[in-house]
Amino acid sequence: MRISHIGLCVSERGRSRRFYETAFGFRHLRDLDVEGESASTLLRLDGVVLRAVYLERDGVTIELLEYPSPGHTGDVAPRVMNRLGLTHLSLSVEDLDALLPAVVEAGGRVLEETRVENDSGVRALFVVDPDGTPIELVQRPG
Repeated sequence: MRISHIGLCVSERGRSRRFYETAFGFRHLRDLDVEGESASTLLRLDGVVLRAVYLERDGVTIELLEYPSPGHTGDVAPRVMNRLGLTHLSLSVEDLDALLPAVVEAGGRVLEETRVENDSGVRALFVVDPDGTPIELVQRPG
């Protein structure tokens, strides 16, 4: 058994694809467009139309799921960390500060108030993608 992918619901798959490719260097694997009874059954959504894109980085695949029907729910406010379920993605980075302009330019936001550094020199902060998905960026010394 192995992990296949991590799914993220997005409002616009093209915008989110550009964000993850531009800001973090993910590469496009494939697109997937599905609809019909079996998709509705599997996803537990009536009348589902799904447009997805698969991206990969360092052996990890993310699936960006856009739902033209029935649409998406929720807002772009970052998830609170104590909400049950998936809370965030975490990426190890070489130069935290050098990466932040690319995040903003690609349509994300930097949550500067989350910036920390511990005694061993580990630096971290959160950014969010265009739909509010929290992404922890961690820079370790050396």
